[in-house]
Amino acid sequence: MTQVRNQYLIDFSCLINCLHIPLTLTHLFFGRIGFIGLGNMGSRMADNLSKAGYEVAVHDINHNVMKMFSDQGSLTHDSPLKVAETSDVVITMLLSSNQVLDVYTGQNGFLNGGNPLRPWLYIDSSTIDPQTSRKVPAAVSNCSLIHKRDGRKAPAMLDAPVSGGVLAAENGSLTFMVGGLEEAYTASKPLFLSMGKNTIFCGGSGNGATAKICNNLAMAISMLGVSEAFALGQSLGIAASTLTKIFNSSSARCWMTHNPVPGVMDGVSSSRNYIGGFASKLMAKDLNLAAASAKEIGFRCPLTSQAEKIFTELCNNGHEAKDFSGAFRYYYSGKDEQ
Repeated sequence: MTQVRNQYLIDFSCLINCLHIPLTLTHLFFGRIGFIGLGNMGSRMADNLSKAGYEVAVHDINHNVMKMFSDQGSLTHDSPLKVAETSDVVITMLLSSNQVLDVYTGQNGFLNGGNPLRPWLYIDSSTIDPQTSRKVPAAVSNCSLIHKRDGRKAPAMLDAPVSGGVLAAENGSLTFMVGGLEEAYTASKPLFLSMGKNTIFCGGSGNGATAKICNNLAMAISMLGVSEAFALGQSLGIAASTLTKIFNSSSARCWMTHNPVPGVMDGVSSSRNYIGGFASKLMAKDLNLAAASAKEIGFRCPLTSQAEKIFTELCNNGHEAKDFSGAFRYYYSGKDEQ
């Protein structure tokens, strides 16, 4: 494992030299990694970091998943603060803005131990509202570091939500949308590429979160449009497989890699009774974030409101754990391909 980590250091040092990137943050990069939030996404991301040779310490409120990581040789701690006290970089992957605030500023949060802090970088990969993704970094930047190296006195924070779902998290092929200090982003790219295949710098703090909710908004509306078209086609007597061929070779091509009609495509959620994939409750949450952000700035978004209403209805009717493509069946009453 040490050999693998050393090879990363050699490769990264070569990259830094070639790009003439300042060493303010980069030489601090290869230390201990803390990971908070071991759900469907986080557990796989943390596992990929371990496979890449990083020394990872973890925390989650789920004791069973903590035991699983302990059995695999990872360090486990009973609070976020204790993880931070032994880590140089901390990554969080949580479900909501409230959870992020609690982990950072709560009773056992990262910032509750007082100044100075050990981690030089915090990365939040949760999908939360842009406002919180700007508020928390501001609090982090007001702290000082235990080890003031190369003149850097305060820790940095990146908001870095992901796209790709559970399968991409498992395969290490996620896309990271990153907001924050560009120097910290540049230094962190090897870490991101241990968990994913694409990183996109989006600008200042909160821009990663903004990119994510806009991405999921487009995803939700596109899926509803495709589902509505398939359901209408079925009602008018045309097979979904025929429409799929047409959509794939015409201007309507959209989400054909995730066909919502059971029986048309293997290996997607609709072929597994909409089990797995991206849960409708998560889509409803993300649409709520988009709607709230739009309301805050006075932006009119009727399609966002309608999509939020549809996915909230699906959740209220007991389909919250089903993949969001289940709107085809549970909202439009679409049928399986015969």
